[in-house]
Amino acid sequence: MPIQLLPASAAAFAPRSAPTIVLNSRVEPWLTQTLKRINRVKRPLNSVPQHYRCLTETLSGAAAIWSLCSVMVPKAPDSELRKDPNPLVEALFNYQFIHIEAYVVHVDMVSQHEVAFKLTPETIEALIEYHKDIYSVDTAASTWSWAEKEVQLKKLQDEFVQAVNRYVFRTGVRALEGLEEDGAGELLEGRGEDVKNAIMGLFHPLLPPPPRIVDVVRPAPLLPSSPAAGNWWQPTQPLPAPQAMPFESWRVLPSTPSPTITTCSDQQPTFWSTMGMDNLQLPSPTPSFSQPYCTTNQYSTPPQVSAPMLALPLPSVLAQQCSPNYTSAGFGGFSWSYNDFAPQYATAI
Repeated sequence: MPIQLLPASAAAFAPRSAPTIVLNSRVEPWLTQTLKRINRVKRPLNSVPQHYRCLTETLSGAAAIWSLCSVMVPKAPDSELRKDPNPLVEALFNYQFIHIEAYVVHVDMVSQHEVAFKLTPETIEALIEYHKDIYSVDTAASTWSWAEKEVQLKKLQDEFVQAVNRYVFRTGVRALEGLEEDGAGELLEGRGEDVKNAIMGLFHPLLPPPPRIVDVVRPAPLLPSSPAAGNWWQPTQPLPAPQAMPFESWRVLPSTPSPTITTCSDQQPTFWSTMGMDNLQLPSPTPSFSQPYCTTNQYSTPPQVSAPMLALPLPSVLAQQCSPNYTSAGFGGFSWSYNDFAPQYATAI
């Protein structure tokens, strides 16, 4: 997008001077017809320099004031307006028109194809007076009072003065078709409504300060296990000391491959004591040997056999059932001795 430049005469508080005009190498036919229409004295318009000279002289005259639009505003503050049942009487006595007038400061028919207008000093003065004496009074009356209200009202007035002096209306270059004699003119095709909306947009309301937000300090939420915030990280009840789980001694597996043999009480003779194995050394049984189950509550651990023992499947099964029905010589009415099994288990495994 090309940069839109304006001459120094379009700046705020700048005095009026001759407008800057930029024409194309070929002049539009509508511009030639407009200049011929407004000129009282017929002058040649056969080249671009002739069009430039005629347009500059026409728009630089003191009478070259354009009427952009008219704005109807109250004559006095709302509290001083006349009250009448007839709306027409109220309109005649309570309202006035401010005519928005301007002069041409820039004409561009090459890049932007636009014409720029700046408000006249009389129009600027009328708008500032209305804003200060009527609009500011009504705005202050419609808002509640606070400590810095007068300061904010003064600031609002100063901002309006700056805005209305900086205001420049830009529109299409075909707006010059409304040019009249002596360089005066009027906006056509509804362009005046755009100016009216822009002028009324310069009147900003007086905004009171927002209410102060008070920070509410809320206590930290307490966990169900903590009744107070003081002992947040301290337990309310002492933790119980760790206790060893109860276990039965007969369920503990031995830590060595050679298992221990649990015998019955002294009142019940064991099966192995009558077999004459006091002086016999047997190999240690396999690790899959299970512990015998006894019917009494008394347990004792005999000394471990140092020599290896043979794996005797039949005696190992019989030794797991210790019962008073067993006798020293045998069980079930049969008697036997270790020598009966010697030929079968003579060879060590």
